[in-house]
Amino acid sequence: MFVLELTYTAPLDRVEAALDGHIAWLEQHYAAGHFLASGRKEPRDGGIIIASVDDRATAERITKEDPFVTAGVCEYRITEFIATKTVPGLESYRQQLPA
Repeated sequence: MFVLELTYTAPLDRVEAALDGHIAWLEQHYAAGHFLASGRKEPRDGGIIIASVDDRATAERITKEDPFVTAGVCEYRITEFIATKTVPGLESYRQQLPA
């Protein structure tokens, strides 16, 4: 599991100009089963995505394809974590700690 944290690096008018592409990119990854939740940070200086992908290389590849990145309006911080506890609806995402 990964927390993908976006931080805007450009004024909001430039972020807004890339928003439609970013939303389409989000929808693509929700449909592929990669993203579980996402939203804006408050105050609005970026966003958060909770992702379930196979490895860090995949998370890095996916974030590089975000229209916000290709438009030069955000940077990502990627944090991997092991989801050992979840709400009942997410039990299929629970992981075991390595031995």
